Amino acid sequence: MNVTRPVGALPRRDLPRRDLLRMLGVGGAALGAASALAACGVGTGGGRRNENGASQVTGGFDWRKAAGQEISILQTPHPYQVAFQPLLAEFTQLTGINVKADLVAEADYFTRLNTELASGAGNYDAFMTGAYFIWTYGPPGWMEDLNPWLHNASATAPDYDFEDIYVGLRRSTAWDFKTGSPLGTGGQWAIPWGFETNVVCYNKAEFDRRGIKPADSFDNFMQLAIDLTDRANNRYGVAFRGSRSWATIHPGFMTQFTREGCVDYTREGSKLTATMNSPKAVAFTRKWVELAKKAGPTSWTTYEYPNCTSDLGAGTAMMVYDADSATYPQNIKGNAAQAGNLAWHPGPAGPDGSYATNLWTWSLAMNSASKKKLAAWLFIQWATGKQAQTKAVQRGQRGFADPTRASVFNGAFKQTLGNFPGYQETFERVIDTTDIKFTPQKQFFKTTEDWASALQDIYSGQDAKARLDKLAAASTSAVNNP
Repeated sequence: MNVTRPVGALPRRDLPRRDLLRMLGVGGAALGAASALAACGVGTGGGRRNENGASQVTGGFDWRKAAGQEISILQTPHPYQVAFQPLLAEFTQLTGINVKADLVAEADYFTRLNTELASGAGNYDAFMTGAYFIWTYGPPGWMEDLNPWLHNASATAPDYDFEDIYVGLRRSTAWDFKTGSPLGTGGQWAIPWGFETNVVCYNKAEFDRRGIKPADSFDNFMQLAIDLTDRANNRYGVAFRGSRSWATIHPGFMTQFTREGCVDYTREGSKLTATMNSPKAVAFTRKWVELAKKAGPTSWTTYEYPNCTSDLGAGTAMMVYDADSATYPQNIKGNAAQAGNLAWHPGPAGPDGSYATNLWTWSLAMNSASKKKLAAWLFIQWATGKQAQTKAVQRGQRGFADPTRASVFNGAFKQTLGNFPGYQETFERVIDTTDIKFTPQKQFFKTTEDWASALQDIYSGQDAKARLDKLAAASTSAVNNP
């Protein structure tokens, strides 16, 4: 029997991904837990020692090798989870494995997940995670490296086709946990399940009425947003996040930061030097904050993605620079006043024509303390496979965007996009250069929250160069002395 059980507070759809420091309680408690686990035989990034790893699975592949077992998975309510919930019975029919799925509201999810993983109890066999969280959960050995499972023909179906998952997603969920190493090295700590590119969604009806088109450069984008702003009539040019959270940096800001030729850190061997105070970065940051002041929401420093997308749907914001799948629901009839009036665009290209785009991915990972790893791997493999993803996207436009597999996007998902002008073209323009643009490092959540705080300080009137110099010095110290 497949059971979904809400845990803790009721889900709140208006809550974004919160700061990891608050959700996880990262600091002494988490580091203490990691140290304790290491003392108990947990290797750094190597997974807990156990007797039921991938090497124990032999013989021919069979979906029913773990029939009769029951696994527990931890999830947070999300369109991806909702789309898959009705399909769990098909997984049980295929494998003979029962699934208990506990749901925890997003505001509390990572606190609960951190506690569970740190305990080593193995209460949950698999879980949802974002790629950035791998940089916290992986080093103390809380996550199973899925490479041995992927490469074991006894455990993985011959038609699974891991390479069908977009390469930027595969790269973004793999790392060796060494300071200075790029993503795509080391273990494969999660399998991408659904994801978001960060592009511009705009009110096409208003653009058409005024005879204007999306901007092709950042300077033109700024001017367009300013021209669209009419404070007297409660209308403004562009919404993007501004709250004091790591999540403010990763969507539109990091995408355009990268397109403008900026990087967060440079590497010299195993040492990182923060460069968000480079001349290019300072110039871009000044423009971004000016954009927020002249053409953003008046309460920008409180804005998170539900605020941005709600304003777009209401017709208050003319554009949003954020996740494509976050704006996608606003164009569905019955969801918003502007449904049917929206369209998508890659956003401004960089000076060299770059459409480099930062991503977010919800992925599925295995608890290294699980006692039912084969069953957990069969679940992850099934949920990220071609057939299940195809059925998920066919459940209608309220469901699954974006699929992580090229074959599913090019097949079933494209058939749902007739009333979403520019969505497919935008996706195809950016996908080849879409991955995580941050330098991976274990202090990501602290340093990126600090970055968001610096943006707010500049917005409040502090000198951009001086404030970013201070941020870069503190970030360099933090990443090299975790």
